[in-house]
Amino acid sequence: MIDTSIVSSLNLSAVITLLIVLFAFTLVFKGIKVVPQSMVFVVERFGKYTKTLSAGLNFIVPFLDNVAHRISVLERQLPEFQISVITRDNVEVRLEATVFYRVVDAASSVYRIRDIDAAIYTAATSIVRSAAGKLELDELQSSRESMNLEIASNLQDAATIWGIEITRTEITDVIIDEETKAAQRQQLNAERERRAVIARAEGDKRSVELAAEAKLYQAQKEADAVRIKADAQAYAVEIEAKASAEQTRLVAAAIADNGQPAVNFEVLKRQVEAIAQLAGSANAKTVIVPTDVTAAIGSLQTLFDNLKGPR
Repeated sequence: MIDTSIVSSLNLSAVITLLIVLFAFTLVFKGIKVVPQSMVFVVERFGKYTKTLSAGLNFIVPFLDNVAHRISVLERQLPEFQISVITRDNVEVRLEATVFYRVVDAASSVYRIRDIDAAIYTAATSIVRSAAGKLELDELQSSRESMNLEIASNLQDAATIWGIEITRTEITDVIIDEETKAAQRQQLNAERERRAVIARAEGDKRSVELAAEAKLYQAQKEADAVRIKADAQAYAVEIEAKASAEQTRLVAAAIADNGQPAVNFEVLKRQVEAIAQLAGSANAKTVIVPTDVTAAIGSLQTLFDNLKGPR
């Protein structure tokens, strides 16, 4: 027979070993924490904040430390909300807005604020009203980008204490009532008419300027033509004068060399030229030449021979 004391001791040893193994597994399970990439764990020891576990494999003290909060670090978006604001020109409008943010300090987001979304909504409402009150309605509709930057900057100052980073804010729509829309349409039509009047006036002014420039150009060209014609006439007179002077010089030289025959020759030549011009006139039908002129023409060859001198 097997001794019951031995069996009892073996069973006790097996139970103890099993308990030790279970305790070791429990220690490993309690002491090792694997944090997902999009999460951080807030660890407390006896109810007091100890540390924040980042993504990956982490170790804590079993039974003393425990993961009190699991915080997502992904970017979040507040649901779109509407805010009633009054612009600088006393127009009441509604702004539709949203806020994007992410947790950068998990401990502050847990221990300094209970409801992050409600806190950001309250701060954003006040900041948007303040920013919109500085602008007129037209500026509010056209300066949405700069207004988004101002709201994000001011909201970040308020949210830093909560461990929140405001990534961006968006004014998605500006909602106005029908009366304001009708007034805007009238203003827009008046502005379009004003621009049309200015455009027509500028067109008429440009037309007058072009017409004046055309007349000035024509006058300048006509003056240039008159000046060129005068220069040509002056040049012709100058050439003619030079020719006459040269002719006179040659006649004078001939007179000096040949005396009276040269004078007679010049007189006869001019008479012949006058008769030729008279005969060539379109109004001349009959030309009566005096006898002494014909006699002079007949003796022209003789005078020419005398002028030539002896060969």
